[in-house]
Amino acid sequence: MSKLKFAPLLGVVLALPAGAVLAQTPPPATGTQTQAPATTPASQDARDKDEPATVGDVVVTARANDVRTSIDSISYSLADDLQAATGSLAEALRNVPSVDVDPQGNVSLRGDGNVTILVDGRPSAILSGPNRADAVLQLPADRYARIEVMTNPSAAYSPEGSGGVINLITKPIPAAARGAAASAPDATVTTGSVRINIGDNGRWNAGASGSRQRGKLTLTGDVSYRYDDQNFTFDRLREQLDPTSGAVTSTTTTVQQNDMVQKGAFGRVSAEYRLTDKTLLTGELRANRFEADAEAGSVFETRNASGALTSAYTRDGVGGFSMDGWGATARVLHQFDTSGHEWSNELRYDRNEHENTSLNANVFQTPVAPTLYEGARWLNEQEMIGFTSAYTRPTSDGAKLRAGYELNLTRPDQDNVLRRGPSEATLTPVPGQSNRFTAEQTVHALYATYERPFGEKLSAQFGLRLEQADIEVEDVTNGVRASQDYFRAYPTGHLQYQLTETQTLRASYSRRIQRPQPAQLNPFITYGDPLNLRSGNPDLEPQETDSFEAMWQMRQGQSFYQATAYYRDTTKAFTEVATDVGGGVLLTRPENLGARRDLGVELTASGRLHPTLRYNASVNAFRQEIDASGIPGARDREGEMLTGRLSLNWQATPKDFVQIMGFWQGDQLLAQGERESGGMVNLGYRRKLNDSLSLQFTARDILNSFGGATTYDTPLFRDRSDQDINLRAFYLGLTWSFGGGPRRQPEQFDFSTAPTGG
Repeated sequence: MSKLKFAPLLGVVLALPAGAVLAQTPPPATGTQTQAPATTPASQDARDKDEPATVGDVVVTARANDVRTSIDSISYSLADDLQAATGSLAEALRNVPSVDVDPQGNVSLRGDGNVTILVDGRPSAILSGPNRADAVLQLPADRYARIEVMTNPSAAYSPEGSGGVINLITKPIPAAARGAAASAPDATVTTGSVRINIGDNGRWNAGASGSRQRGKLTLTGDVSYRYDDQNFTFDRLREQLDPTSGAVTSTTTTVQQNDMVQKGAFGRVSAEYRLTDKTLLTGELRANRFEADAEAGSVFETRNASGALTSAYTRDGVGGFSMDGWGATARVLHQFDTSGHEWSNELRYDRNEHENTSLNANVFQTPVAPTLYEGARWLNEQEMIGFTSAYTRPTSDGAKLRAGYELNLTRPDQDNVLRRGPSEATLTPVPGQSNRFTAEQTVHALYATYERPFGEKLSAQFGLRLEQADIEVEDVTNGVRASQDYFRAYPTGHLQYQLTETQTLRASYSRRIQRPQPAQLNPFITYGDPLNLRSGNPDLEPQETDSFEAMWQMRQGQSFYQATAYYRDTTKAFTEVATDVGGGVLLTRPENLGARRDLGVELTASGRLHPTLRYNASVNAFRQEIDASGIPGARDREGEMLTGRLSLNWQATPKDFVQIMGFWQGDQLLAQGERESGGMVNLGYRRKLNDSLSLQFTARDILNSFGGATTYDTPLFRDRSDQDINLRAFYLGLTWSFGGGPRRQPEQFDFSTAPTGG
């Protein structure tokens, strides 16, 4: 089904490179391609500030800067993404090749949902753990300049996340401010921007960012607020089967209507002080508050094999969540010289709290029974402490050694309470349905990478990371403790060969791990509704992945083409397994598969169809096989999946920029079924009113087509849950930029075909 729906987009992507070659004007000479040593977390500042400084980076002309590649990563500019200017992080990620985000905010890379998300190369508390999906849907995208994708990252990065790493690169201090301060050390330079977007259905968002630089001190900050009103429905069909004949013995339908108001605020301030010519001090404070209030109404009906109604009741209520967090970072960077020889030390602390509450009234019609009230509260507190010490040493022959130590400490604390009673005033805790759970996960890591050129065309990078992980969990309520500790070695390797002046070949390997989140180890059964329960699995083991890639790239003038073949072999892969615990009630918990294998090809292309019309397109076609041995009701499964995206950017006039983009997300296999997704089409328009002010209009999901479904098919039951989430929204906004020296023209208004720096 996915292949048929996606065939037109696949054809467009395959045809675009040929069309671009015919349509574009002859490109100017690009000059000599250059290579520079690779950056690491120790020298991340160069990457954060949009300066090319990685092995295999190619200094090209004009718009080639939209896509940057290195020996172990590829990054995409958000400068032309109008949805990112008004939307959430989820909307920006959905337009990046290899990345998918489902309607609930769950992120995956090439079909693998086990992904690590970093911010400027560092772990992010708000984007890890069980609260990440809510944060992805709430965080504003306009604070990020680029999104870097590493499906086979080097050993300098944590191997956590079998799918790979997504690195969000925040916007740098404006070049105008840096240049003005450098030329006049006593001068004070202030730059910033303010934006506001008004949408339909009461939606709106606003934000401001700025920097102030004087002498050795630079202050930067940004703040944003979002208000969004959404409504969505869930339709569920569950059939219980006779284990002998397979005949349907009962059918339960659920129809749920939800209306949710979401609000979110985020703020950050940082200070950068040049202590000496060689030593830089950096500090950052950040805080967020996200919250949602929802009203829901559900109808549950069960019929027997003959179709007679045996049970019927409604469940109406209110609920929501609040997510509060704050964090701080302190960093010292010492640069021994200007060649990239440096040593950095960084300390991070983050604390966040995620609380879900609900109050529901169950009104029983068949059979008639007294109304039952249920109140639930799920509180998850998490503390994260991190320390990184990284050393980088380049040599005169073009080689570079990187080495470092990392400590990551995570302490979650969960408190779940369920209360029931004949009225709201008489709710009392339910024995066995309330639980407190704590955990502590400590990971010590030592890593080293060595890279060097072998002649003019061949370069290589080899790395090894050693990690000791210690995990302790405690069911405080029941006095049950468990622990895991293990030592692992994670090798990585990358090769790059300059085939011609415009073409590059790359190959890579990495071993990665996905540790269970502490909450996934909690055996406590959490109550969802009368038909759905969920728990963790204390026996869940880490999954490990061996990942192989081979890549061809070509840059020619304004065009960029890439083809990647990849193979991932995962042992003990995580999957969701549902079990009928009686009366049509399903208990869902994570289990380890025997194995999962992914084999695929990803195609990416960007360039000009006309001097004023650019395109960006990608398609990922892959085959997935899962070994479900040992899981009740599961069977080995295999299938072919397709995902892809296409955007067209039209510079209608020097002041008018139009954008249309769409994507399709393919299915994912489960041990007992599959998870279906969908796609959407977005529109955007920007009018440059003057050098400081621009007007913008965006339309999200104009076809109202983005939803999803999850299907379980076992010998004992079949279950299908369809989600219809109304994400369609329209925004009209203004952006005002101020301060600084000569302003750089926004990239989306750049008609230049003359060579520029990378």
